[in-house]
Amino acid sequence: MQPMMSISKIFKAAVSIGVACALLAAGLWVSGFLTRERILRQVIKRLTADSRAAEVLVTKSEFNEVTKKIRTTIKFLEYDADGRALQPRYFSFQGNLIQFQALVIRFQDALVKAGDRLKGKSAYIFLKAFVLDGANTQVFEINAHDQIPGGYKIPGVESKFEKELWQEFWRYALDPAKRSQEGIKNAQIEAPGSLFLPGTIYTIRIEHDGGLRIDTQKVPAILEGEKL
Repeated sequence: MQPMMSISKIFKAAVSIGVACALLAAGLWVSGFLTRERILRQVIKRLTADSRAAEVLVTKSEFNEVTKKIRTTIKFLEYDADGRALQPRYFSFQGNLIQFQALVIRFQDALVKAGDRLKGKSAYIFLKAFVLDGANTQVFEINAHDQIPGGYKIPGVESKFEKELWQEFWRYALDPAKRSQEGIKNAQIEAPGSLFLPGTIYTIRIEHDGGLRIDTQKVPAILEGEKL
């Protein structure tokens, strides 16, 4: 009788350990799923937030007597999905007709109208700032291909899943066959530009179902002539 009871105890212990391991594995899976879901939601928010914009201000404009061109220095300031300003960048060009190249992704009209959580708004990523001038064309990189763009990185999170999401994003954005499977209407490079002059704030915005546009407004009178 004693051996039978020992076997029974061992069996019960084994079952208990198995159940505990199964519960632990399930808990880890659920935790991993919730973490991935949270990261996915934050990536989506950063990718499609229409509040995320870039502002441009001319900080210096000088006429070069040698080149007969205006040397223009601009301050380029992007905002993340939460409206926080990123680190400003300064670009200097020979000329003041400046363009901003961006990848713009539009989704099918039905998805936009339905407010799909991932595909309900056009998405964009700034790539370059440039001035066309033949052999003397000047180009500055803003975001590199296949990387997490500035302003889209989830702060305080180091996740392989987040990196894989962005790698997948670039593959789908640049592959026509994959785009058609995912409800993407089209993905194209746009390069809106303008004459950039002192005393004006230029704001680059994305439209939910359209592309990029540049809005302008005068620098508030109280700031005119001030060096902040």
